Amino acid sequence: MKSGIPPLRGMEDIWGERAALFHQIETVCRKWFSRFNYQEMRTPLLESSEVFHRTLGETSDAVQKETYTFTDRSGDSVTLRPEGTASVVRALIANDLIQHLPQKFFYYGPMFRHERPQKGRLRQFHQIGVEALGYRDPWSDVETIALAYEILIDLGISDVCRLEINSLGDSDSRRCHRALFVDYLMQHREQLSPESKLRLEKNPLRIFDSKDENDRRILKQAPLLKDHLNDVSKAFFDQVLKGLTLLGIPFEVNPYLVRGFDYYHHSVFEFTTDRLGSQSAILSGGRYDQLVEEMGGPHTPAVGWALGVERIELLILQKKSWSYPLPPSIAILPLDQITNDQALLIAQRLRKAGWRCELMSDGKIAKRIQKAEKRGFSLVAFLGPDELREDKLTVKDLGTGNQTVWSLNHIPLV
Repeated sequence: MKSGIPPLRGMEDIWGERAALFHQIETVCRKWFSRFNYQEMRTPLLESSEVFHRTLGETSDAVQKETYTFTDRSGDSVTLRPEGTASVVRALIANDLIQHLPQKFFYYGPMFRHERPQKGRLRQFHQIGVEALGYRDPWSDVETIALAYEILIDLGISDVCRLEINSLGDSDSRRCHRALFVDYLMQHREQLSPESKLRLEKNPLRIFDSKDENDRRILKQAPLLKDHLNDVSKAFFDQVLKGLTLLGIPFEVNPYLVRGFDYYHHSVFEFTTDRLGSQSAILSGGRYDQLVEEMGGPHTPAVGWALGVERIELLILQKKSWSYPLPPSIAILPLDQITNDQALLIAQRLRKAGWRCELMSDGKIAKRIQKAEKRGFSLVAFLGPDELREDKLTVKDLGTGNQTVWSLNHIPLV
């Protein structure tokens, strides 16, 4: 029977094999971050609310319904970070790193959104992301996507993911499209969902994000941005697609993809899967050339992405493409009180030689062997007066039952 205080709804405790898988995902990402020349950025979990409410857009779900926002004891409005990009940009400006562009940063940590918990979508979730700041050319978008693709290959899940990409164009393209798009939607205003009616007033493009079936039916005949890109935006997007083709990265152009935050321009992309039900996006990103300026810095072109660790985890487990990586293991079982001290020393020597080792000195031998098996040890070593006298260990393989003798002067290295 469970007892004690449970975690809050939508928040989880993570331990054992699951924690090891999280660590492995992080390790793979760090390997590729190093190869693509990214350095780590760690930002606070708690920021001034302005960091997110000003940058994500007042019509975004994160700001309207999902942020953990409250007034602290000083009377300031503060927010638990719902995403990483705005925090990294805030840190870039606050620490005067803007003077040393271009810069590439990655981050890893928990994010918070107060939404209905679902499989792979919790109120506290974990993201790993990258931000390439001060890079204006289309090849930067290609390299950023290539980094994501290499990580998915390394994690063994690239074959069940697909890259969807679109262009939101530059500001001029969006202004041209917006006028036509709003005119079309106004003709159907009464049929739109309440949420889309609000977005129609503040950020019409976000209506492409609607999950409402009637909204989606109306959008099928709506003017699309891809048909209203100016020459500059078309050329930029064509170069991105050319680069992806050159690197052999398969993609699908999705003209309805707009992403959930207001700061994106030009390239937007998602790696999606059909293996996780409605939570299909596992890695999302795009270009955000105006965000640094909106937060008080100089004009700074930038591109980045973030992956959801819990969704990556579910995909890996579904594919069974990972096993718990543990070193060879041995439990030391001293047979009497006299050998306890020596067993402590031997256990430490085994650990230094690379073994996963535990000293089990309490209880009957049979019970200790059972405990060692339950904890996943493959070997047990008996240490009694005879072994001490002869500088040896009697080692039993719990899988086969075979026994061998190890010399304490020649402990095997892992």
